[in-house]
Amino acid sequence: MPRPKTLEVPEHGWPLGWSPSLTEFRIHLAVERGLSTNTATGYLSDLNHLAAWACGQQITAEALTRDHLSAFLVNQQGQGKAPRSLSRMSSSLRAFLTFLRMEGGGGAGPESVVKSPRPPRILPRTLGESQVVALLNAPDTATPLGVRDRAWLELAYASGLRVSELAELPALSVFLDEGFLKVMGKGKKERLIPFGAGAEHWIRAWLVLRPGFKPRGGELFVGQRGEGLSRQHLWRLLKGYARTAGLRAEAVSPHVLRHAFATHLLDHGADLRAVQAMLGHADISTTQIYTHVHQARLRALYDQMHPRSSP
Repeated sequence: MPRPKTLEVPEHGWPLGWSPSLTEFRIHLAVERGLSTNTATGYLSDLNHLAAWACGQQITAEALTRDHLSAFLVNQQGQGKAPRSLSRMSSSLRAFLTFLRMEGGGGAGPESVVKSPRPPRILPRTLGESQVVALLNAPDTATPLGVRDRAWLELAYASGLRVSELAELPALSVFLDEGFLKVMGKGKKERLIPFGAGAEHWIRAWLVLRPGFKPRGGELFVGQRGEGLSRQHLWRLLKGYARTAGLRAEAVSPHVLRHAFATHLLDHGADLRAVQAMLGHADISTTQIYTHVHQARLRALYDQMHPRSSP
């Protein structure tokens, strides 16, 4: 059995039996559900707030009722929690109560959590195609590090990888002759993603130079001392190249590049289900937000170009 991931959430200071329940839930999230550390930490952070509130009311995890849960969410709303945060908190409560029921615990079940109002839809920020081209051209490819950075930028845009997936991508998971890569995403789900000739060209150029960095592990992209690149390192590099490309650094992030991948595919007629598979979204509704971006761009183009668009 794999070892549980370490999550920076306190396990002490909760009387009335909260610490054992949350410790077991943490192991359940990491081992049985295979959630990423960031997702699991978010769940436990929300439950930390619940435990602190419940302890003040002398309520144990097993004694929670529907009224308690509603009172807690009202309390959090009164502290200024945004609708999106309350929605995530409700999901965390349902996951925890589902776990307690699986373990034979009494008290409230997941159905006791009143659904919070749907948070307002926030369209993802993205980049235009010309902006992406400027970003891809920003590294100095006369240097080995510039070739490396051009390669991972090309691959990020060509595949829509999450930054953690890009940082951890093994060199052996990239099949250049076939034009696709294999990645292990969220929930330990494997997916295959194609990529184009631009990414292939620069990855081949980087692989010629990579041995000179004396890689310590199997990651495709490594630093000057052979270490794998961290998410934070990739983030900093991207911000620097955004400034070089004349873009606002605060408007560019690895996730924005992922949004650009999805939006530009849909702009050029890609099927939504295909984009969902490449992004690794478990639920098609997560991908559908990109159709709203696409529709907004079409609307702006229509308003600009059609002679009868304005009264």
